[in-house]
Amino acid sequence: MKQLNKHSVKTNSHGMGTVEVVIIIAILVALALTFRSALTGYAGSVMTHVFDEGKLISQL
Repeated sequence: MKQLNKHSVKTNSHGMGTVEVVIIIAILVALALTFRSALTGYAGSVMTHVFDEGKLISQL
């Protein structure tokens, strides 16, 4: 009977990768929500700097 119990209890390590990915995504979303205003301000300034054609033409 003890042998049956040892063999019937198997650990499944295939799901651990999925759990780890979900935890990492949850942490990244929490960080993004925490620093949302800073990230949007930074992205806005980068987009303005990159796509501001008036400065580019005046420098030429």
